[in-house]
Amino acid sequence: MESLVVSAPAPQEGVSIVESIVDNPLVTGTHLAAALWLYVDDLGRSHALSQGVEDSTGSYWHGIMHRREGDFSNSHYWFNKVAAHPAIDLINDYDPHGFIDEVERCHQSQPQDLVARQRREWQTLFEWCAREEDH
Repeated sequence: MESLVVSAPAPQEGVSIVESIVDNPLVTGTHLAAALWLYVDDLGRSHALSQGVEDSTGSYWHGIMHRREGDFSNSHYWFNKVAAHPAIDLINDYDPHGFIDEVERCHQSQPQDLVARQRREWQTLFEWCAREEDH
């Protein structure tokens, strides 16, 4: 997740790693698989999974995916469906809609503070999903 908005195909090395992980159903469920595809910039596979999950966590991954593809209005739509997801409160100084607007304004210059915030957002939601799948 080096860029805020993905403009190139997913790197094959990352794709291969994720393929080996998601092929093992003991390792990942749908939420985590969508997250892993998102992390390696394979937005198509992430989208296919997240749009099929009709809960606030699926909407959360879906919203991040649309923000990363540069479809900011669609990202706002999906974050409206997220509502008050518990993972949001785990990220300091985080407003999903404000973040979408910041990324829209600044994504071409790739400000490192926004890239770091994006990674923190992804990591927090990923860890939350991993804990939930253990239950």
